Amino acid sequence: MLIGCAIVGIVVSVFAVMYVGESTPQETFVNSGEPAMPSKLEIMETDGVKHLIPLEKIKGGGPPKDGIPSIDNPVFADVEESDFMSDSDTVIGLEIDGEAKAYPIFILVWHEIVNDRVGGTPVSVTYCPLCYTNQVFERIIDGQEVEFGTSGKLYNSNLLMYDRLTESYWSQALGLAVKGELSGYQLNLIPFDVITWGDWKKLHPNTVVLTTDTGYIRSYATDPYGNYYTEPRIMFPVEHSDDRLHPKEIIIGFNQDDVYKAYKQNDIESEVLINDSIGNTPVMLTSLFSENSRAFVRIVDGDELNFIFKNGKIFDSQTNSEWNYDGLSISGPYQGKQLERLPIEPGFWFEWVAFHPQTLVYGVS
Repeated sequence: MLIGCAIVGIVVSVFAVMYVGESTPQETFVNSGEPAMPSKLEIMETDGVKHLIPLEKIKGGGPPKDGIPSIDNPVFADVEESDFMSDSDTVIGLEIDGEAKAYPIFILVWHEIVNDRVGGTPVSVTYCPLCYTNQVFERIIDGQEVEFGTSGKLYNSNLLMYDRLTESYWSQALGLAVKGELSGYQLNLIPFDVITWGDWKKLHPNTVVLTTDTGYIRSYATDPYGNYYTEPRIMFPVEHSDDRLHPKEIIIGFNQDDVYKAYKQNDIESEVLINDSIGNTPVMLTSLFSENSRAFVRIVDGDELNFIFKNGKIFDSQTNSEWNYDGLSISGPYQGKQLERLPIEPGFWFEWVAFHPQTLVYGVS
């Protein structure tokens, strides 16, 4: 997976094709709220420019602004028309209010951002190939719908998006505006799945899937990042490193109660179900499909539950109620009760620990 956060070397030839020109703000943003900013970050100002991170740590990734074009008018196909997909293809799966959509990674690797609407909610589906960070944001700020594009810049080897209202820079890994007028504002995360197309279809047979009819000519059948995913090499500077895990280990990160914690995707898959706590929040993590994890707050009606996996099903040990993969109890005393689903933050270990050096790691001291 290459084009997105850029590999120097083939960058010039590839990104010359991808360049689509500069964008200008569409309207003036009206600030009607206060920044939702992590307590350890403070807004700085340099030459009249607000920022949360040192400006010298913003690095060029190779392409210009919008040189990696976002998909702003996505075209979808239903399952019967999805011959261009293989069941083993990895997708970002999103379901909101009964509407299900899948976004193939082999398309996102060339575009990084899809501005869309699912179940009536404006969303940005984002992917940074350099960090394997997948994230879905509600693209609304202070009640105003915004659209995101690629800035051509990186921070901690991670995609810096920009909004087309104020052209502020946003860290994809943090969901946070880090430079410009909106510095300090936080986007809402939306729960999603990283999952194979075959498994997503099983969960959502009425899903649609993003097609290669993007308006751009790209080699969607090839992955320009080659073996980057498994080698330890990191191509752009990061602020902190940590050898507790392989740099390219895929982790699922969480921030609860100002506590950061990472779980290896392999651990969740092998254990199938994990009862744990992050800060003061009891959580249950589960994986019933390859490459996929879901997380829930394991509290119902004020009671903390413990879950077990037996005979291919999920039960709570308190009442033996059965729960499905959506966190809904389908039988027993808790039938009809719904667990709160937590958004996940998947990505490579080196990226997570670069942003959160104080992170805990499940199963690692």
